[in-house]
Amino acid sequence: MRKIAVYMLYFVAVSSRIFPIQETLLTIPSSENTLWHIQRSGNEKQTIFMENFELTRGATLAIEIEGDGPLEKVVSPFQTIEVYQTKPFGKMLVNDGVIMLTQYDNYAYHEMIAHVPLMSHPYPKRVLIVGGGDGGTLKEVLKHGCVEEVVLCEIDEEVINICKRHFPELTKAYNDPRVTIVIDDAAAYVATKKDYFDVICVDSTDPIGPGIVLFEVPFYENMRDALTEDGIAVAQGESMYYHRDAIKGWVDRNKSIFPISLYYYTVMPTYPSGTIGFLFCSKKYRPLEYTCEDWFEQRVKALPDLHYYTEDVHAASFMLLNAMSNVQKVDDLDILDIEWD
Repeated sequence: MRKIAVYMLYFVAVSSRIFPIQETLLTIPSSENTLWHIQRSGNEKQTIFMENFELTRGATLAIEIEGDGPLEKVVSPFQTIEVYQTKPFGKMLVNDGVIMLTQYDNYAYHEMIAHVPLMSHPYPKRVLIVGGGDGGTLKEVLKHGCVEEVVLCEIDEEVINICKRHFPELTKAYNDPRVTIVIDDAAAYVATKKDYFDVICVDSTDPIGPGIVLFEVPFYENMRDALTEDGIAVAQGESMYYHRDAIKGWVDRNKSIFPISLYYYTVMPTYPSGTIGFLFCSKKYRPLEYTCEDWFEQRVKALPDLHYYTEDVHAASFMLLNAMSNVQKVDDLDILDIEWD
C-alpha cells in the first residue's frame, strides 16, 4: 500500500454536493484499485470510487460509496464483478473497474437500447439480447406485447447471479415465460442463427478485452444473417464526445453490411462524458419512418413505467452535435417527407 500526500484544490461531486478538498491524504491500495480513501480535516473520512480506465484520458467520475468497499465481489472466469452501495446513486454494478449501471439512472440506457429499435420495427416478435445479464434491457423489451420470444445470451452467468441478489427490480424479468437464457459466447451463438430474429440488442461492454469481438466485422455480418429480411440490430456505441473517430469508423463500415447505418444517443450521468450512444443497423426500416403513424403513438402509450423514452426523444436522439456532422446529418435520416404535428 502506498500513500500520497497532496496539496491541491480538488473538486469532487458526492452526495449531490460539490466541495473542495484541501490538504488531503489519499490512500491508494494499488494501481488497479478504483477506491480512494480520503481523510479530510477533522475525523471525516470518505471512500470514493473512480474509474481508473477513464483516468487514462485525465478525467473521470468520482462517486462516494458507503463503507470501505463493495457489498459483494465475485471473480468469475471472465471478469471481476462488484456491487457498491453509493451515497448519491443507490447500488452500482462494476465489471473490471468499469461502471455498468446504477439504480439511479440505468433506465436512460435500457429504455433507449430497447425501445428505439423495437418501435422502429412495425411488428417485432423475436428478440435477441447479447449480454445484458443485469436484466435491464430484458425488462424493457418485455414491455412490448407484440414480442413473443426473447433470447438473452450472456457469456458470464455470474453477472446474472449477482444481479439477482442486488437488482431484483431488473432481474424479475427473467421470470417471464417468453424468456430463454443462453449461457454462451454470443459471437458463436449468433453465427448459428439464420433469418430468425426481428431485433437484436447488443448490450455489450466497451471494445476492450473479450468485448472486442462484438465490434468487429464478422460479428456484424453474422447479426445481419441472423436477422429476418426486415430486421434491426442496435449495439452499444460509446460516447460522441470521447470516441468520435471510432464511431465514424463503425457507422461507415456498417454501411457496407446493412442498407441503413446510423447513430443515436442517450444521456447518462454515470457514464463517461455523461452520454453514450448506439449503432443503429437496419435491413429495411428507418428509425423515424413510422413516428407519425397512429399505431406508433398507440404502442408508445401502451409501454408502462417509462422514465426517459418518449416519441419526441425517439426522434431527437438521432439529431447529433454539429461536431458529429461528418458521421450523420439530418438529411441522412430521410425525414423531409414526414408531416410533423
